[in-house]
Amino acid sequence: MTIAHPIPQISPTCFDEVIQRHGTHCVKWDMMEKLYGVPAQTGIAMWVADMEFRPPACVQQAVEGMAAHGVYGYYGDDAEYLAAIRWWMANRHDWEVPAEAIFTTHGLVNGTAMCVDSFTQPGDAVVLMTPVYHAFARVIKAAGRDVIECKLRNDAGRYMLDISGWDEQITPRTRMMILCSPHNPGGRVWSRDELRAIADFCKRHDLILVSDEIHHDLVFPGQHHTVMPLAAPDVVDRLVMMTATTKTFNIAGSHSGNVIILDPALRARFAARMNAMGISANSFGLFMATAAYSAEGAAWVDALMTYLEGNRRLFDDGVNAIPGLRSMPLEATYLAWVDFADTGMDSADVIARVQTDAQIVANHGATFGAGGESFLRFNLAAPRAQVIDAVARLQKAFADLQ
Repeated sequence: MTIAHPIPQISPTCFDEVIQRHGTHCVKWDMMEKLYGVPAQTGIAMWVADMEFRPPACVQQAVEGMAAHGVYGYYGDDAEYLAAIRWWMANRHDWEVPAEAIFTTHGLVNGTAMCVDSFTQPGDAVVLMTPVYHAFARVIKAAGRDVIECKLRNDAGRYMLDISGWDEQITPRTRMMILCSPHNPGGRVWSRDELRAIADFCKRHDLILVSDEIHHDLVFPGQHHTVMPLAAPDVVDRLVMMTATTKTFNIAGSHSGNVIILDPALRARFAARMNAMGISANSFGLFMATAAYSAEGAAWVDALMTYLEGNRRLFDDGVNAIPGLRSMPLEATYLAWVDFADTGMDSADVIARVQTDAQIVANHGATFGAGGESFLRFNLAAPRAQVIDAVARLQKAFADLQ
């Protein structure tokens, strides 16, 4: 399957543009003072996981085409949209996806909630490898299910699996495991052997495995992400894959995501819940995703990751120069995970320095579950000048440690 698109030259300087987001109903900037006490006029928003960059021109052109047409009705005939997904997965991830396996949800938090609803019952338990993306626990608990926090092992600043310890935590009511691959907030790209071990864990305990791979395109040079169906093809009878354009191309507001289920029996169960909930696709999201999954989109992502690699190096060098602070080496994502444990300060004191003194809003580590208490998560997907400013502010706020 091929889709012909011209491949443009993407200038790295496009990511240096400072785009004013204050007063645009932007959660990241317009809610930071209300929630964290840091004014947008003087502070730096480094919490919500969206980027400060415009998406590739092909996405903007798709939206402009909709606006020029001027009629915003129901979306039909999704063949082109499904073909774009299949082309992207084949060309970027070496994974051939049948069209009938693809469901469209209102983003992947909605996709997660739909999986919990489809494959578990109230009172069941769901396994999370913590610390991990905070929305997982939120939707699990809101659905009346229990969370089993299986902690990752922090091995000299790199997260590792601890499956032998996790085996002891499984209860008779445990029905599902949600995997974050690549990992948010630790930035790990799980190896094929690690993914195989996770799959074996789920087989051993008869768990549905939901693999959230929303960050699978945001992998740094020298790293390789393996999609779970390729790492463990024998678990497709219990596997649900989740992918999206939204994180990759900074179009989270389009609220579109893909739940991909290869097994017909699992697919039927999920389809029944989708039908019962009356869920249908957002046409804006489908037009944007179709445009993004193209050769132009691929060129943009490659340029993006080169730019983010520069931001990552600059941030890590500056933060790791502060005694007691350690930024976990990122293999994927644009979310720096900084450990403050060796400062000897409690989390309240650290947060006060970051928010009050440095005027930076970062995600509090405790919200990511067990193991995250001494951390803060910083979003590096911003013009380099902002990252430089943030590093200078942090060094000043912790100057007494140097």
